[in-house]
Amino acid sequence: MATLSCGIIGLPNVGKSTLFNALTGGNAEVANFPFSTISPNRGVAYVSDPRLEELAKFINPQKIIPATVEFIDVAGLVKNAHRGEGLGNEFLSRIRGIEVLVEVVRCFQGRGVSHPEGSIDPIRDIETLELELFFSDLSMVERRLTKPNKMIKSSSRVPLFEKVKEALMKGEFPQSVCSETEIRELAKEGFLTAKPLIYVVNIEAEETANHSLKELREYLKKRKAEWIEICAQLDMELGELPPEERKEFLKELNIKENREDKLIKRTYRLLNLITFFTITGGREVRAWAIKRGSTVREAAGKVHSDMERGFIRAEVIPVSSLLKFHSPKEAKEKGEIRIEGKDYKVEDGDVIHFIFAVR
Repeated sequence: MATLSCGIIGLPNVGKSTLFNALTGGNAEVANFPFSTISPNRGVAYVSDPRLEELAKFINPQKIIPATVEFIDVAGLVKNAHRGEGLGNEFLSRIRGIEVLVEVVRCFQGRGVSHPEGSIDPIRDIETLELELFFSDLSMVERRLTKPNKMIKSSSRVPLFEKVKEALMKGEFPQSVCSETEIRELAKEGFLTAKPLIYVVNIEAEETANHSLKELREYLKKRKAEWIEICAQLDMELGELPPEERKEFLKELNIKENREDKLIKRTYRLLNLITFFTITGGREVRAWAIKRGSTVREAAGKVHSDMERGFIRAEVIPVSSLLKFHSPKEAKEKGEIRIEGKDYKVEDGDVIHFIFAVR
């Protein structure tokens, strides 16, 4: 099963690598010059889930393993990237296979950190990057329409491509003219403007009178965009603290939930992921991320390919029921555990025991 990933994008020196480190506990280079990230950094972020913690309380396993989301930190994009400026086309090709785009927008002053445009203007930065995505997709759709291939030209997809081209030429996202099904198809084919997008507004550690931030909030509201405000530098430093100290620090700041946890959960939703759980002989409790609509046999393949090949059946119980009875044995006696075949669609929160034959 292919890895589902989120790409952290933005102009140079906006805090992409800092955010990556805060989310994944990674050690990507953070530097005050463009293109300090040349090869993409890859890392996983853990998805916090109270249900996993509750399961662990009564099972008391040796290992507790949360679900994860992969984040990729790619090089900064500059104006005229579609013409090859900076890392240009290389940057754009790297993000075509990513499912969700996380665009970091700079709202902090950071006098020691230069800005490629010489000033802080988050709306201008969004529009600069957006223009590059539009030009890149326009170039791709034109290649599709002019490709000397009779099968493509006679394909029913031509009207879709023509519709997309017309929207892009007007400076509109394909979502303005395409159905949800068409948008999903375009995103799979690598159209950047069709991919789910969340903005991360990188703010100062302390709230200050920031005119740019106020304007940006109004701008994003008007566009019905999804965004979250994070101080990436502070969150990266918090991530370096031991868990208890970090919890105490957040309490002092009156923050109930880490902002990076919120971001991880939002990207999880945008990736259309749900969670199922497995319990291995009381030794391990684990949460697994899987695409909504996946079958239980596909879920078995997430755990191990042998389980998918030799799948016979699955014993399934909702995590809420298991937490109510505090014992798989008692839940079974009460008739709460169901037997499901290979075509059963996994639901969020299912606790699954796979029965399979080794082949």
